[in-house]
Amino acid sequence: MNSITLRDGFRRLTVAQGETKVSDREDVVLTTVLGSCVAACFYDPVAKVGGLNHYLLAEGNVSDPASMQRYGVYAMEVLINAMLSMGAVRSRMKARIFGGATMRSGFRDIGGDNIAFARRFLRDEKIPLVGEDVGGNGARRVEFRAALGLARCRVVTEGAPPPLLRVAPAPVSAIAHVGDVEFF
Repeated sequence: MNSITLRDGFRRLTVAQGETKVSDREDVVLTTVLGSCVAACFYDPVAKVGGLNHYLLAEGNVSDPASMQRYGVYAMEVLINAMLSMGAVRSRMKARIFGGATMRSGFRDIGGDNIAFARRFLRDEKIPLVGEDVGGNGARRVEFRAALGLARCRVVTEGAPPPLLRVAPAPVSAIAHVGDVEFF
């Protein structure tokens, strides 16, 4: 596990898109940055085990098994199974969800789909949703002390989503030729 030890003695583990990390150590802080993606933080207060996942899309067709980690159902099952392997009990798990922002106007609502999936999954699996910070237009930084079940979420940016930029192709005369490399 790649980690950075902070001045305050905590070890920060970054959870990238499509990843899941679990810990039972009180000095570990799991962290991620989200836009339209969603992160679920699960915690078993008795076993003192928790974890965080970061999924990109609620659902989709997977032709490549390696890309399954991008989808919500896979990320949730990986998180639950990793926690069970560390002594957690499914019936004691509690959840928080974060993210699902609308990062660009004019696109389909990927963030909204991700939020709806997380809520539906938790309801269907009877895992209580004890907190959330979802939606809006701002990216978020999430920090989760998994062994203690403590989460902090900060909005990194807020405001109206930037409009789509339509870039016209450069005219052929605008392309410069330098040696064997073409610059546009």
